[in-house]
Amino acid sequence: MYGCLMAVAAIFTSCDEHRDFLDTGMKIGHVLCTDGNVMSFQQYEASDKEAIAVVFHTNTDTEIEGEGYAVYLHDLYPEMFADSIGVAQKTSADLTAFDGNVNTFNMFSTSGMGSPLAKSVFDLWRYGQSAYIPSVAQMRLLHASKQYVNPVIKKCGGEPLPDEAGECWYWTSTEVEGQETAKAWLYSMGSGSLQETPKDQAHKSRPIITINR
Repeated sequence: MYGCLMAVAAIFTSCDEHRDFLDTGMKIGHVLCTDGNVMSFQQYEASDKEAIAVVFHTNTDTEIEGEGYAVYLHDLYPEMFADSIGVAQKTSADLTAFDGNVNTFNMFSTSGMGSPLAKSVFDLWRYGQSAYIPSVAQMRLLHASKQYVNPVIKKCGGEPLPDEAGECWYWTSTEVEGQETAKAWLYSMGSGSLQETPKDQAHKSRPIITINR
């Protein structure tokens, strides 16, 4: 009986000992590298890898594709959503859908209508990283995490997401319901507001990446 009690005591004593375990879980603010690795900034800083984006959302919803989203370190030069007006580009126009990847492909491949915006994103496809223009719903996730990702973006040499009125507006890949042939949504990273905008206007964008591991 005494031996059993000592064994139980030893178990509880070992549980109380301090141990440092390596945390391998992906978190908001982690760095996505060009080789596909995701790591903390401290691990990245000690490595010889090249950063390409910063994680702004981790996914726990099995209905949503991927394990999370990362935002590119830099803005893209202002481009038109469409090079003319008059054709719906087959985005969902759903303000709650996490469908920027599909939207961007549809913008790129719509017959009879060019999308300088989508082309600029497709030109980024290097290192196996499939960038795309976020939907309104994905921009909302990015805005909610801005305070956590901006310091890491800056440390990685990127451009923090702005608050200033003249700098904060970005294209989404979501067209305006009922006006798909003419307008899409701009999103303010300063206030989280939406603005329906003619698709032949040039505005900047900030691509994101779906992380699949």
